[in-house]
Amino acid sequence: MDKYLRTWRQDALNKGQHDAAIYIGDKVLALSNNDADAFWLAQVHFGNNNFTRALALLSRKDLITRSLSCRYLAAHCYIKQGRYDQALTILGEDNPTHLITTSHNARRKLAHINGHGPRNVTQRGGKTQRDRIELSEERERDRESEKELKFQAGMCYLRGLCFAKRNAFDRARDCYRDAVRIDVQCFEAFDQLMKNSMLTPAEELAFLEELDFDSIRIDDQSLAQEAAHFTKLLYTTRLSKYSSPATLANATETLSTHYNLASNPDLLLTRAETLYTQCRFHEALAITTSILNSQNNADNSIDTSSSNTNASLGHSPRLYPLHLALLYETGSHNTLFHLSHTLSTHAPHESYTYLAIGTYYLSTFRIAEARRFFSKASLMDPHSAAAWIGFAHTFAAEGEHDQAIAAYSTAARLFQGSHLPQLFLGMQHLALNNMQLAWEYCLAAFEMSSGALKSGTDEDLGTRIFNNSSNVGGDPLVLNEVGVILYHQANLGAAAKLFLKALELATELGCNMTAWVATRANLAHALRRLGRLKESLAEFDECLRTATGGAVPASAFEPGRGMTAFANLSLTGTSTGLSPSGAASGYDERNLIGSIHTSRGLVLLSMGGRTREAVMALHEAVRVLGGDAGGGGVAGTLLSRAMEFWALEGDLELETDESLVQQESAGAQKGALRSRRKGKEAVPAGALPTAKHVKNDHRIEERMDGDADDMLDAALSAVTTNHSAHS
Repeated sequence: MDKYLRTWRQDALNKGQHDAAIYIGDKVLALSNNDADAFWLAQVHFGNNNFTRALALLSRKDLITRSLSCRYLAAHCYIKQGRYDQALTILGEDNPTHLITTSHNARRKLAHINGHGPRNVTQRGGKTQRDRIELSEERERDRESEKELKFQAGMCYLRGLCFAKRNAFDRARDCYRDAVRIDVQCFEAFDQLMKNSMLTPAEELAFLEELDFDSIRIDDQSLAQEAAHFTKLLYTTRLSKYSSPATLANATETLSTHYNLASNPDLLLTRAETLYTQCRFHEALAITTSILNSQNNADNSIDTSSSNTNASLGHSPRLYPLHLALLYETGSHNTLFHLSHTLSTHAPHESYTYLAIGTYYLSTFRIAEARRFFSKASLMDPHSAAAWIGFAHTFAAEGEHDQAIAAYSTAARLFQGSHLPQLFLGMQHLALNNMQLAWEYCLAAFEMSSGALKSGTDEDLGTRIFNNSSNVGGDPLVLNEVGVILYHQANLGAAAKLFLKALELATELGCNMTAWVATRANLAHALRRLGRLKESLAEFDECLRTATGGAVPASAFEPGRGMTAFANLSLTGTSTGLSPSGAASGYDERNLIGSIHTSRGLVLLSMGGRTREAVMALHEAVRVLGGDAGGGGVAGTLLSRAMEFWALEGDLELETDESLVQQESAGAQKGALRSRRKGKEAVPAGALPTAKHVKNDHRIEERMDGDADDMLDAALSAVTTNHSAHS
């Protein structure tokens, strides 16, 4: 009868008929009075969110004390109810670290037994039957030991959740790490480490290498090695995208081609995250959009007015922050609005819904509303990195540096392995001119993103990185910000090397170089102040070509790339995006191009002898900026001075021409006298100088008219190009 009822019970559960499974399971437990049946019934209650009923069942007959699996389930019920103190009371606060090594030895022993070890060899003497019985009993004991190890690892994971809720993140991190060390298949603990950025990229790589994937045990031991390799590849795709791009790319490629997982949403999401770190936002957005549209949702009530919001529900919560950040970076305001509306209608209890609304308000510069919804998202999910970073960005956008520093500090405490909060803290202190604090935070961000250790003096940092033949890794934006600090400290040589290294690293990572125009402009400014004007001008030219997509010819208005104004190095990535990583967003195209022209004009003025080209560049800067306060005012002032220099140069040239005319006139008069003496016709004495003056005046007027025509043609062509682009 027990067997019949257990089959019925399992069949009801397989069909999702929880009430029937509970009803029959209760009868099975009454008949058998077995701990395993009690645990099974409690699991059904747990899966049906009946945590109180599950706890009541587990409390009978002292199951929590006697059974490890029942203890695990009871603690999990308390956690689901938010009763973390009771859960810790059941779990205890100490991890069974002694199992980290013994578990691996035990599993190797199991592999040895199930393979072709000496216990499987038939012995002479007729005792094979006894050996088989002993072997069967040993295997059963090993299976029980394996289950116990898995529950112990699960309890470590639950212990970590409790510590995280208590804001004891160091202890939570240790619990998660011990859980994966005990059972490498405890993916929940590994996922907590990765998605909450509890380890730096270098620590993630080291942790992955120390895991014993060979301990994975499957029935077919011939496939054990492949299973271990497959599991390691899966874990590799969850690592930081800054840690080891080559390793990540190899794992993704192997899973996509060899195991046919190219269309798997998790693999696609990994690819999109990699593209995002490379500032290739449109390519990444195409991938996240395809993931969102991969589900055919027959619910006609869902807003399908935009392809990016079609079937936008029912996906992993990990997808939404990235998709929202990409929509923000690409300026897809309408899509953000539709997606926010859809999520607020169909998923009002999810934190990413409020994150979407906050992102929309941030993209439309409604900072107060954005801050309110980011705050709501962070309250619903205190471990949402995007919500905390977005909340801090709202203060930075308004220039409220103290509040921004407080918010970024909270994010740094919550996400101890992420370099972004440290980087943003460095940016805020740089804006406040707190150079020492800015240096410390940016250096910490560099250490986190690249795994490099701080050593040596501050001054030789740029030289050490530049001379490092190996790939320093990490986020190029960090190198840019460290270079900005060195620039402000007048350490121009090291700053230039860091800017150059940042550009090289961005190229190695396959980044879209349009997002790194600011860094190239910083390099050009450093070269300008070092007196290397030709190199500076070449970098500014490259800035303009990159910023305009190569549409501007080198002979037209020239390239200079400054972050805000011509003399100010801007803080790349201090834009109000969700997770700005090297992007030059936050500066509209008009100010960017105008500052480039202004910077180029300044370099041309400094070079001497190229005043006309400087006037052309500064005139274009004033045209682009429209005479706005700040950048336009600086360009206008420089243009006025350049025109004065140009006029002075014209006067000097005129004086030179007049002196030549006088010399020619004197020679002509002497020639006339000689002609008279010889009886020849003489030229009037005053005729030649007067004619020469008239010719020189006409020549200068023609030159200025030609320059004016060139300037108007350049401006007209730029306006025509912009008009056709927007049409």
